[in-house]
Amino acid sequence: MSIARWTAVTLTLALAGAQTPPSSSQQPLPETVIRINVNLVQVDAVVTDSKGKPVTDLRKQDFVILQDGKPQSITNFSYISTRAPLTATQVAKASARKGMPAAPPPPAMRLKTRQVRRAIALVVDDLGLSFESVVRVRQAMKKWVDNDMQQGDVVAVIRTSAGMGALQQFTNDKRVLYAAIDRVRYNSLGRVGISSFAPLGGAAAAAGIDTTIPDEERERIFSVGSLGAIRYVVDGLREIPGRKSVVLFSENLRLLYSDGPNDLVMEEVQRLIDAANRSSVVIYSIDPRGLVYTGLTAADNTAGMGPRQLARVPMERSRQMFDSQDGMVMLAHDTGGLFMQNTNDIDGALRQVVEDGDGYYLIGYHPAAATFDEKTGRPKFHNLQVRVKRPGLQVRSRKGFFGTSDRAIAPVAHTRQAEIAHALFSPFSTGDLHLKLTTIYTQTPAKGAVINALLHFDPRELKFIDEPDDWHKAVIDTVAITFGAEGQQVDATDRTWTMRMKGKTYQNALAKGIVYSLHVPVKKPGPYQMRVVLRDATTEEVGSATQFIDVPDVSKGRLTLSGLVLAADSTPRTPKAADGLAHQEGQVEEDDPNGTPAVRIFKSGAAISYGYQILNARVDSEHKPELEVQTRIFRDGQVVYTGKPVDMQTDPKADPKRLLGGGRMQLGRISPGEYVLQVVVTDKLAKDKYRVAAQSQDFEIQ
Repeated sequence: MSIARWTAVTLTLALAGAQTPPSSSQQPLPETVIRINVNLVQVDAVVTDSKGKPVTDLRKQDFVILQDGKPQSITNFSYISTRAPLTATQVAKASARKGMPAAPPPPAMRLKTRQVRRAIALVVDDLGLSFESVVRVRQAMKKWVDNDMQQGDVVAVIRTSAGMGALQQFTNDKRVLYAAIDRVRYNSLGRVGISSFAPLGGAAAAAGIDTTIPDEERERIFSVGSLGAIRYVVDGLREIPGRKSVVLFSENLRLLYSDGPNDLVMEEVQRLIDAANRSSVVIYSIDPRGLVYTGLTAADNTAGMGPRQLARVPMERSRQMFDSQDGMVMLAHDTGGLFMQNTNDIDGALRQVVEDGDGYYLIGYHPAAATFDEKTGRPKFHNLQVRVKRPGLQVRSRKGFFGTSDRAIAPVAHTRQAEIAHALFSPFSTGDLHLKLTTIYTQTPAKGAVINALLHFDPRELKFIDEPDDWHKAVIDTVAITFGAEGQQVDATDRTWTMRMKGKTYQNALAKGIVYSLHVPVKKPGPYQMRVVLRDATTEEVGSATQFIDVPDVSKGRLTLSGLVLAADSTPRTPKAADGLAHQEGQVEEDDPNGTPAVRIFKSGAAISYGYQILNARVDSEHKPELEVQTRIFRDGQVVYTGKPVDMQTDPKADPKRLLGGGRMQLGRISPGEYVLQVVVTDKLAKDKYRVAAQSQDFEIQ
C-alpha cells in the first residue's frame, strides 16, 4: 500500500481552566436507587398541577403513603432533579437554524456511571406494531436523538424481537443510536398486520366472522416474548443510580382474550412491574396509531352485510383497540409512568414522557416485618399508594411490589459460565475488574476490513499466587464476542490465560498494566459491537467492556476514515504498519504505560501523535488528491480548540484509495480532564454530500 507523507503538524494548545467550565455531567447525582428490603421501602413520585406542570416545593408533611391501605411513617424524603443545561450539540443546531454553518457534530464522551443523569430505553415492540406505526416510530426516535437528547443521557434502542446482540448497549454515542434506529423494521411474523385493522371480507362478514382477530395462542406467545425483552432491559438498568425510563412503543399488548385473562401474560406483567419498581424504572407506553378511525373504509368489502352488521363494525373495532391497550395502560399506571394515545404527534409524546423524569420526589419508610414473611409460600404482592394533601395536585407513583427483599433475589451462580454470561450480556459495562477497550477499524489489501481491539487492564486487581523462586501466577479467563447489526455472533474467542512472572517483569506489569490485542476480520460492512469479559479464576471477580464500531462500505467509493490511533510521542515518526499497529495478537509490550493507544493518558505539555487511513480520496486530471485536514478538541461536548485547516501533502505515487495521514500535536497549558480529539478531512474534489469525513478518539490529561 502506498503511504502518504506523515504530516508533522505541530499545534500548541493553550487551554486555561476557565475555558472549560464544568458541565452538569460532572456533577454526579446522589445514590437514588429504589430499595425494597426489610429495613426500607423507597418509592419515587411525580407531582403535577392541574395544567400538568411539575410541582417541586412540597415537603415531607405534604405526603401520605399507604401500604395495603395502612398509613406508613415517612423516614426518608428528598426531591431529585435530573435536568441538564442545553448541550453543545443543541447550541450548534440552534445556531445552524439561524443561518450559521454547522460543523461536524461533536464526538461522544464516554460517560462514567456517576455522570449518568438519565438512562432511557426506547423499546420498539416490533412484535406488536403495524407497518404504518413502525415508520412513525422510527421517525420520532430519530428526531428525538437529533434535537432533544441531553448531555448525561445514556440511551438504548431495543427491538423486542432481536437477540442480545449489537446495538443494545446503553450509550451516549449517537452513531450507535442512529444505527439501531435504522435497523427498526416491520416484523411480518409479529402479532399485528400491515395496518391496525385488517379489511373486512364480504363472505366472512356476512357469516358473522370477525376477520380482525389474530390467532390468540400465537398472540399470547408473542406478548410474553415482548414482556420478557422489556424485563431484560429493566434488570440491566438496576445497576445505574437514579430514576430510569423505559419508553415502550406498541399497539398490541392484550391482557384479556376470548377465554378471559391469560394467567401467563398477567404473571409476566406483574413480574415486570415488580422488577421495574425494584430497579427504579418508570415505564411509559406510547400507542403510535394516533387518532384511529374505527369505522368502515373503502377497503372493506361489505357485500351481504345488513344494517345491524354494519353498525357492529365500529363498535367491535373500538373494543379491539381498547383491549389491545390494556397491558400498556397497566405497565404505565403501576410504575408511575404515562400512557400516551390518541395523538398523531408521536415526536411530542416521546419528548413529553422523557421530560417527565426530569424531577421527582424520593420517599421512604420502614416496612413492617410481616411484609417479607414468606412462610406462607409464594410472596404476596403489596399495594402502594402515595397521596398529597395539598388540593388540586395530582401524584403518580408505583403501585406495588412483591414481598421479597432485594437480598433474597437469587444472585448469579458462582460458575465460570454463569459469571461470564451475566457480564457478557449485561446492558452495561460492569464488574469489579476495570477494563478499557479500544476498537480501531482499519482496511488492509490482504484481509479487507479488520477490527483491531486493544484491551487494557490492571494486574493489581488480580490475585497472584506466590510460587518458589519469586514467581507469581494468575489465571484469567478472557471471552470476546463481536455481534453484528441483527444480534448475530460474528466472531468469538474464549481463552484461559495463565500468567507467570517474576522479578522486574512482574513489577513492571504491576506498574504499567497489561494490554491484550485481538484482530477480528470483518467480511460485511455495517455496525458492530464488541464485548469483552475478563474473569479472575481465583477470586471469581469479573469485569466487562463494550465498544461500538461502524465498519463502512468502502466499495461505494465514498470518502472514509479509519479509526484514529493516538499515542504519546516525543519526536515525529512514521508508523511501522498501515494500520498503525505493528504488534501481533497477544500481550503487548509497551515502554510507556499511559501513552499507549490502549490507555491514552498524557501529561500537560506532552506531545502526542495520531494516525489514520484516508480511503477513497478523489483525484484530479493529474491523479492528485486535494485533501484538507482540520483538528478539533472537545471537553464535555464543547469545542475547546479548533485548528486551522491544513492542505495535506501526498506522495505522487500514493494510492488515493488508501492514504495514511497523521500529525503531531504539542499539548500546552491544558487543564487535567477528559478530552476527545477529532480529525476532519475534506475532499475538495468530491460531491458536497460525501466530501467530509470525521473520526475521533478520547484521551485524558493528568
